[in-house]
Amino acid sequence: MSNVSPLVIMSYKCGPTFAAVTVGTIYIYVHVTSSLTKWRSEFSKERNRRDKQTVVQAAESLDNYDTVKYFNNEEHEIQEYKKIWRKYMQAQLKTMRSLALLNTSQNLIYNVGVGILMGLAVNQIKSGGMTVGDLVMVNGLLFQLNAQLNFVGSTYRDIKQSDIDIANMFNLKKLHSTIQSAPGALPLSISGETSSIKFDNVYFGYDTQPNVLNGLTFTVPSGKKAAVVGSSGSGKSTIINLLYRFYDPLQGGVYINGQSIKEVEINSLRRAIGIVPQKPKFFNKSIFYNLSYGDLTKSREEVLEAARKARVPDILMRDLDRDMGEKGEKVSLGQAQRIAIARVMLKDPHIILYDEATSSLDTVTEREIMSNLKEATVGKTTLVIAHRLSTVVDCDLILVLDKGRIVEQGTHYELLSNPHSIYTSMWNVQSQLPTNLDSLKKDTEGA
Repeated sequence: MSNVSPLVIMSYKCGPTFAAVTVGTIYIYVHVTSSLTKWRSEFSKERNRRDKQTVVQAAESLDNYDTVKYFNNEEHEIQEYKKIWRKYMQAQLKTMRSLALLNTSQNLIYNVGVGILMGLAVNQIKSGGMTVGDLVMVNGLLFQLNAQLNFVGSTYRDIKQSDIDIANMFNLKKLHSTIQSAPGALPLSISGETSSIKFDNVYFGYDTQPNVLNGLTFTVPSGKKAAVVGSSGSGKSTIINLLYRFYDPLQGGVYINGQSIKEVEINSLRRAIGIVPQKPKFFNKSIFYNLSYGDLTKSREEVLEAARKARVPDILMRDLDRDMGEKGEKVSLGQAQRIAIARVMLKDPHIILYDEATSSLDTVTEREIMSNLKEATVGKTTLVIAHRLSTVVDCDLILVLDKGRIVEQGTHYELLSNPHSIYTSMWNVQSQLPTNLDSLKKDTEGA
């Protein structure tokens, strides 16, 4: 309404010519502002993209600082960052130049419009059609109009910039997980006596890659301990991803206590499963917080009891308020595994998964951790993903995985009874390694 008032007054006091010039100026101002702002948006998008690249490059270099130092590549990382930074600065410069062009265009349009109106006013004064007071009034109205145009222009520019900045957030909000509980899904029905695991003719592959699992079929009875062994890339860890329902099989089904996990409520499924991963992830918070993460509803005493059962070292128990550092960098691998075991004990699930939990540990620590794991799995249905066969000797069932299929199964001694089995071959390779090292030592001493 305030924009119309100056036009009405100007048309009434000065005639339609003045109003027409003013309307024309406003139209050109708005049109140019809209067009240039739309044109500028591409520069802003490019700047945001380059800014993201600089952040990612810096984060990766810092996250892999030890690898950088191992290979003496500090200077290389600096140069890589500089290259990305230069591209960001170029994009930023284009954004600033386009803004300067927009501001200049807006000022030019306004000043040309004012110049025309002032020229018309001077001619009117000369002919006696206007007084000097009318000229002052016109000038005041134009200044009022200028303030409103500047406000509208800057507001529109800010809105468009904000729209670009939050576009990624809106795109994320549009994404929906394909893994969701089915409508009306019931909680998983499970207990210590009814916690069997079954994979029935499961096929699965990641994206467009060849299938990792090809007709995988096996059953782990309730309360039993089974192990899956095989070469790298045979699909061992994929089994865990499917059990947690991070993915769904392309074909076949996964069942717990006879219930298809696709038909039960996801939260109840994941509450029933606990995992000790190969490389546990931790928050940059206190040791106690990371211990309690297994079940945040448990009391402090219950958390401490789980830590004691997992034999978390005294050096950590005496300083539970100390931060673990980013990704748990302030604790050793052995300490990290014990914290991970304590979390599972605190959660007290019916099914426990171990994903090569000792593969990065020395032999002594491995034995200690395996002792902890044995205590944690009493009465639980347990699935162990293992590379070191020495860690699965006591399992009730060992499944040998090759190219996404179970090719052999049985107990440790049943599998070893076949001298031509894949398991026997793997066992011989691993058990002969110390002997080969001893031989190498003898050869070296003899030389």
